[in-house]
Amino acid sequence: MSISIKSAEEIKVMRVACRLAAEVLDMISPHVKAGVATEEIDRICHDFIVGEQHAVPAPLNYKGFPKSICTSINHVICHGIPGPKRLKHGDIVNIDITVIKDGFHGDTSKMFLVGDVKPYARQLVAVTQEAMYLGIREVRPGAALNQIGAAIERHIAKYGYSVVREFCGHGIGREFHEDPQVLHYFEPKLDVRLESGMVFTIEPMINQGKRHVQMLADGWTAVTKDHKLSAQWEHTVLVTPDGYEVLTLRQEEDFGRT
Repeated sequence: MSISIKSAEEIKVMRVACRLAAEVLDMISPHVKAGVATEEIDRICHDFIVGEQHAVPAPLNYKGFPKSICTSINHVICHGIPGPKRLKHGDIVNIDITVIKDGFHGDTSKMFLVGDVKPYARQLVAVTQEAMYLGIREVRPGAALNQIGAAIERHIAKYGYSVVREFCGHGIGREFHEDPQVLHYFEPKLDVRLESGMVFTIEPMINQGKRHVQMLADGWTAVTKDHKLSAQWEHTVLVTPDGYEVLTLRQEEDFGRT
């Protein structure tokens, strides 16, 4: 495992890329409502990233991915491809944004509630966000990487939820996906010690039912095998000399930086 330690100059550029990714989620929020097709959400995000931010939507053509964002609805775990499907009242949807600015990536995602969402779906979304925050709070120099996953797994287990194991967080910088892999469950062998200057995503995918995944024929879309709901939140996090900094923090979030 070769983990990149970012320089002060690289971190400065990454802060910009990550801020832009967060701004896309803020921009798109009013458009995420019943009756809107996910391909329309993709178009609005694409035009904003390219036209307003003068940045690049990283997913577009990445290993053949056909769109600029990912939209994962209800039982879709991740990598949902935007298309003609329209959102409806009661849906929960994850919108995953990655932008490239001046050669560096910023990666983040957020769950949106469409109209009147059932209490059990609201709970899954809220608990998944809480789990991500608890994982982030484990980040500090000298801490073991696997404590992030341990904190996430402990929290969601209280609700009978499960952690998806086929997908995980990752280092990020000049490359979309770098070392280390950031597992969202406890793995004893993943006892890498964190160092100031590491940058990676924490993005737990939490299922209402069993953890098992099924891939659709498009080769991208991952869904829950039991068709129960799944939720995901994601932030890009920097290890600082005395803790962490959430590089993709949005203005709406009541969450500290250290």
